[in-house]
Amino acid sequence: MFKYILKKISYSFITFLGVVTVVFLLFNVMQGDPARMMLDQNEDPKQLAKIRHQLGLDQNLLVQYLYYLNDLSPISFHAIDDKSYTHWDDKKFNGFQVIQTKKGSLALKIPYLRESYQQNGTKVSDIIAQTLPNTLILAITSILIAFIFGIFLGIISALKKNSWVDKILLVTTSVGMSLPSFFAAILVAWLFAFVLHRYTGLNMTGSLYEVDDYGTGKYLSFKNLILPALTLGIRPLAVITQLTRNSLLDVLNQDYIRTAYAKGLNQKQIIWRHALRNALNPVITAASGWFAGMLAGAVFVEFIFGWDGLGKEIVKALNTLDQPVIMGAVLVIAVAFIFINILVDIIYGFLDPRVRSQ
Repeated sequence: MFKYILKKISYSFITFLGVVTVVFLLFNVMQGDPARMMLDQNEDPKQLAKIRHQLGLDQNLLVQYLYYLNDLSPISFHAIDDKSYTHWDDKKFNGFQVIQTKKGSLALKIPYLRESYQQNGTKVSDIIAQTLPNTLILAITSILIAFIFGIFLGIISALKKNSWVDKILLVTTSVGMSLPSFFAAILVAWLFAFVLHRYTGLNMTGSLYEVDDYGTGKYLSFKNLILPALTLGIRPLAVITQLTRNSLLDVLNQDYIRTAYAKGLNQKQIIWRHALRNALNPVITAASGWFAGMLAGAVFVEFIFGWDGLGKEIVKALNTLDQPVIMGAVLVIAVAFIFINILVDIIYGFLDPRVRSQ
């Protein structure tokens, strides 16, 4: 099992390096001059040249790519020359220099995601630290809704196979899987926060923290979480319901289930003690994939509902071509995908002993 996980980690590192390369190339061929944008279209050549040098934009694309890898790496190299882009700066990097020579230094640091072009030099890591918790809360709530209700509905659908209940659930989940998140968000907001507002008391927009009417402070508003979490959970709930149904039906046709019935076990014991545990493997895979995907899929939902999360920040950065924020957010989502995949492999080891021998 240890060798298997180590192998997955090495593959994940290669995947992450590929993502970094694609993200860097993609956003460095976009139109627009970051230096000019930071000066608000100021055409002063000296100021433009100075900012380009500070950002390392006066180098060729390969050198800029190496600079970016050096910024992201927890083990980085830095020049002694204080005019060099790679010069160690305590205000810029969070870490310490391990080895120092006359030519440069070796440092251990937290990955540096650079600074925003549009938010007065605010570190991208600080922006993500402020917005990511709200997105995680939204994603966790959504996947819990999808997981709990999806498994419950999937079990009912499997036990009521070919009945009217099963057919209604199949049609409903098929519609849920095909429903785009942005359309679902608009529909849910209009229905529950506008048409039925008198009964639900829910708002069309709002975040986890709201400013009170007197402007004296912030307070938690969990009701603002209901609609975006429900919207974001529609598609994974539909997928989990159908996966649970199909997987459970396959397991119930296995020989050991027939043996369990022959031994006199009732249906409840067979479902909860034997069948469901083995049927959950594909469900966990789907749930883990959807959870990581929610960090990216929350972009439209957060924007429509005014939820102050990473998705809304990505939309804002795209509108202003704030490349460091976009790149940093994409890389954080990529790391989430990789981490969740490794975590799922570990869970597989406990659910299915055959994985441990790989």
